[in-house]
Amino acid sequence: MQNTKGEEQRRHKAKQLRYRKALVREISLGAITDDLWEIQGACEEVRWYWEGDDDTLINVLDGDEDDAYEFKMMFADLCAECDQMSEDLRNEYVPECFDDLFVAARTGDLGGGYLGWDSYEQDYFGISRYEGQWSEDESRKRMMRLTKEQLLDATHACLTVLYSYLGLRHRYDCLKAALDILRDQNTGYLQMVKKIDEIYGEAEEEGFRSWSPKTKELNDILNALPPEAWVQ
Repeated sequence: MQNTKGEEQRRHKAKQLRYRKALVREISLGAITDDLWEIQGACEEVRWYWEGDDDTLINVLDGDEDDAYEFKMMFADLCAECDQMSEDLRNEYVPECFDDLFVAARTGDLGGGYLGWDSYEQDYFGISRYEGQWSEDESRKRMMRLTKEQLLDATHACLTVLYSYLGLRHRYDCLKAALDILRDQNTGYLQMVKKIDEIYGEAEEEGFRSWSPKTKELNDILNALPPEAWVQ
């Protein structure tokens, strides 16, 4: 009973203190980083599949070669921006100051309100408008511990990340429809490669004897592959 009461007290205290470590819901470092990983993952899934294979891309874009060329240029820019943003995130001020900066700047109304950190639940939760004002005060106190030069450097680093993200998100949204089609095609291709690899291993265990079931299955699959599957 005592332990239960103690747990409840800790839970209540953590809830009361959520305002002390807050972030802007739609302008948070965690959300931006997650989006970057998603975009990078989408790029990597399709990059090797169609690089050098113009026919695949042209087919996805309904046979329009000009659109395919424009897509490749935009895709190259998107990949480059992903790499640059990954570098921007490594700036020492970004993890330390990003969330505090935008809370201290009172941008909650611009970014979907504030979320506060609950140390007991180990997660962020919505906080009230009054708590949001307390959060702004807490973040301002932390930011004001920096020297003027450090504050300017931190602001520059964090704004660089924000504007890089906005540009990156826009480019990704413009390409997303074609990327999704290419990703779906790539997924099917990878599944087939995995299946061939598994059957190859089983046929190898059978000694690749022409009459063995797995060797026959492997030969059937390989014979059914389109010619372009053999192009290196």
